[in-house]
Amino acid sequence: MTAVGQVGREREVALIDLLDRLLAGGVVLGGDITLSIADVDLVYVGLRAIITSVEGAEEVGLSPPPPGATSS
Repeated sequence: MTAVGQVGREREVALIDLLDRLLAGGVVLGGDITLSIADVDLVYVGLRAIITSVEGAEEVGLSPPPPGATSS
């Protein structure tokens, strides 16, 4: 195997390990968007997302919706 192939293979393993660690520990993403014209705020949107595994969510008391459930 060439050195380039070996580095590429190690990088793939590292990405899989990173994804596994993120899902095991959980990640919270957040962002805010404000649309304004002439310094007048018209629309504010606050976004929050939790990315974790089902097991991780259950450990902290979060229960995912059942399959096929829709929000109304």
